[in-house]
Amino acid sequence: MFQLGKSEKAFEEAKRYMPGGVNSPVRSYRSVGSNPPFISSASGSRIYDIDNNEYIDYVLSWGPMILGHANPEVIASLQEAIPRGTSYGAPTLLETELAKKVQAFMPSMEVIRLVNSGTEATMSALRVARGYTGRDRIVKFVGCYHGHSDALLVKAGSGLATFGVPDSPGVPQGVAENTITLPYNDSDAVRKLFDDIGDTIAAIIVEPVAGNMGCVPPEPGFLETLREVTKAHGAVLIFDEVMCGFRASSGGAQKRYNIKPDLTCLGKIVGGGMPLAVFGGAREIMNQIAPAGPIYQAGTLSGNPIAVTSGLATLSILQRDPTIFKQVEDATIALCEGFERLAAQYNVPVVVQRVGSMFTIFFTDKPVKNFDDAAACNEEHFKMFFHHNLSHGIYYAPSPYESNFVSICHKSSEIERTLAVADEAFKKIGDTLKN
Repeated sequence: MFQLGKSEKAFEEAKRYMPGGVNSPVRSYRSVGSNPPFISSASGSRIYDIDNNEYIDYVLSWGPMILGHANPEVIASLQEAIPRGTSYGAPTLLETELAKKVQAFMPSMEVIRLVNSGTEATMSALRVARGYTGRDRIVKFVGCYHGHSDALLVKAGSGLATFGVPDSPGVPQGVAENTITLPYNDSDAVRKLFDDIGDTIAAIIVEPVAGNMGCVPPEPGFLETLREVTKAHGAVLIFDEVMCGFRASSGGAQKRYNIKPDLTCLGKIVGGGMPLAVFGGAREIMNQIAPAGPIYQAGTLSGNPIAVTSGLATLSILQRDPTIFKQVEDATIALCEGFERLAAQYNVPVVVQRVGSMFTIFFTDKPVKNFDDAAACNEEHFKMFFHHNLSHGIYYAPSPYESNFVSICHKSSEIERTLAVADEAFKKIGDTLKN
């Protein structure tokens, strides 16, 4: 029988020592109105909590575990590396090897810098873009999350384009005012802005497949517009592929949609579940970074040998067996088609959106193209679906605004079990709609 008694006690204790009891807000389960299970271990497609509940996991550490949890080859490489020391603060051969593998997957990344997190990657890429262009203004899109650096915690107001308003206490107005927000997938708004002030803009940063308002693919022509206007006005196009890199395709969204950005940010899969991220791109731009150029960026643990070992092992497996990308995408398609079929059976309004091995179930009757569309979805239906699944051993992201993921370990038996539980959940929601 499903119960979370030990996790509830653990959460109460955690709240005495950490803000909200967690080290990243979404883990608190606030948006689904409950307390989170505390995880004790993971293997393959499964995670286990301290109450001995077992779950089929579609969060996968928010995306990194494309090979499943505790992949034996990755674990073996770490066990071999740890006795050699955990940090040197000095160059290693491993860093160059990882850079080579990243570039093999994404040729646009001619020169690469290793950092510790997706936030560091996007923050640094923006600094480089500003330093390279000599301009201050940047453009982001409403609902796209690029980490928690000050300049990127900015929301939109009314109108097509809004000059930055801080979205969090502690973000100075002076920092935010150079961040312009636009609606995602709105090519007309992008063109109008660049017609008006394009020559003052340093960069556009975009999730080419949005993942932080749920999985929202780019509309036809949207990414092409971004490439066109940035090129025309001498601005830098930054693809934040921290989430969709290696998920949208083997070469990320830039390969799937055939768009070459100036800079790319990667995280999650590139570190194989360890704290590691990279940013890179055109040689001319990247060679402006110290010590090759004047733009400063540094990190004591950047290129950490343990994290790099994990990333190398993961990318080596993906490079050796490129069919993995098709396998995880095929499993995602089977899952999503199953969701659509079951929801229709019980007359539950649902739109399932997928790119590669990312997916989101939106409780709505129309496609989700931007943040406003995502925000209009039925949160109560999402909560019902989420809680039924959690209590029956299926672990999804605890927010309607997040993407879920599939790994190579999600075989047909896992998909069948997942759809059997989804069937019950949709029936339950369908019954409430009848009453």
